[in-house]
Amino acid sequence: MNDDVPVSSRRWLRRTAVAVLGTVSLLVLAACGSADPTPTTASSPDAFTPVAQKEGSEITVWADATRVPGVQAYQKAHPNVKIKIVTYSGDANGANDLQTKVQLFDRTGSGWPDVAFSANVNDASWASQGKTPYAAPVNQGVISQSTLKGFADGALNPCTFNGNTYCLRNDLAQNVLWYNKSLMEKFGYSVPTTWEEYQALGEKVAEEHPGYLVGTAGDAWSPEVYFWASQCPASTATGAKKVKVDLRDAKCTRMAKLLDALIAKGSVSKDTVFSAGFVKNQASKVLMLPGPSWFGQVLFNSTFKTPKGQIAAASPLKFEGDAKNHTGNVGGGLWFVSSHSKNLKASADLVTWMTTSDAYQGTAGTYPAYKKAAVTWLANQKKTGYFAEDVGPVFTESAELIWPGWSATQYSQEAIYSSTVVPALNSGKTLTDTLDTWQTAIINKAKSLGYTVN
Repeated sequence: MNDDVPVSSRRWLRRTAVAVLGTVSLLVLAACGSADPTPTTASSPDAFTPVAQKEGSEITVWADATRVPGVQAYQKAHPNVKIKIVTYSGDANGANDLQTKVQLFDRTGSGWPDVAFSANVNDASWASQGKTPYAAPVNQGVISQSTLKGFADGALNPCTFNGNTYCLRNDLAQNVLWYNKSLMEKFGYSVPTTWEEYQALGEKVAEEHPGYLVGTAGDAWSPEVYFWASQCPASTATGAKKVKVDLRDAKCTRMAKLLDALIAKGSVSKDTVFSAGFVKNQASKVLMLPGPSWFGQVLFNSTFKTPKGQIAAASPLKFEGDAKNHTGNVGGGLWFVSSHSKNLKASADLVTWMTTSDAYQGTAGTYPAYKKAAVTWLANQKKTGYFAEDVGPVFTESAELIWPGWSATQYSQEAIYSSTVVPALNSGKTLTDTLDTWQTAIINKAKSLGYTVN
């Protein structure tokens, strides 16, 4: 876990992750913060030179418990491919396991996994760097251009550095506005389309139906849900190892004030949705909840046990003065092919299958990053009959609305928010009160990792 998170918090996060993953088959809590690596220099854009290849040799695959069944399914469908499967954390909840091990293998000169999955969408920021990056540039003859072009627009942006693509996205985690359609109709409320309407409805809910919730601010990924959607420049890349951090920007303060108002009223919780207390006491009182596409099956269905036919999704919200609505992204795992692999052919084929095949992605728990697989996935979601209405149009729309100004970095926004903002909220401070402290924490961490901050 990230050292910035208190020990008690790290233990709680690990226990929570185990509990969630233990109850959800082929579903993923893909909303995890990045690890904090040591500063590195940018890799050279020179042509990729593979190590000596040994066709038919065994490949080692590192994956989390959620992805292992998929790798096993590939193995069963390709019995001639020799695979050694290693189950590890998947770098969930800010864990640093993959990078720590890769640094060890770099020193010893052996041991790198041929393929590795990470639930940490920022891991490519270190895996693509260094004299010999761990990740192979898959666009240089490792994976076909036709396959790369099949991913959703912008899906491979977190994988792209210095003009090369160093990973494939497993899934997207675009945010939408989840709501309980049954409760909304019972209370006579209309689904908001702007953040101003959302705030007004939240205040009305607090008055008319105290105890019911329209959101949460205690989740580690709250910045990606609210501040990213508000186009807040919390970390906007302006160049190689250069970021802009300005939490006093009007697009940051407007969201802080909105959440402060609803927290004060009691309709936005300071808890996290996966805590035992929240699941037991508040899950049934969630009226609305901005959050990632995986909330549908992972949170509402598998964790909250909300009965089928109640939950629906609406388009991301916008502020009234904005030209269009934007949204954020909470997770979306990565698949790496190692630059050290002696069997790039088998490694690339497995990664391609895991990210693009209807056989796996079409029935997975999260929205596929590969467009063709996403069509199949949405059709299967509709067949389940779980949702109150077809989520396909909203998911497809929101996948194209992720604001590009929130950049992948080598530091964990989630860890900083968890260690800086959440304790402040629980002590009675407001988000607005905490913006300066939050900004200082981001800047200090960025500088410690070699970033220039402006």
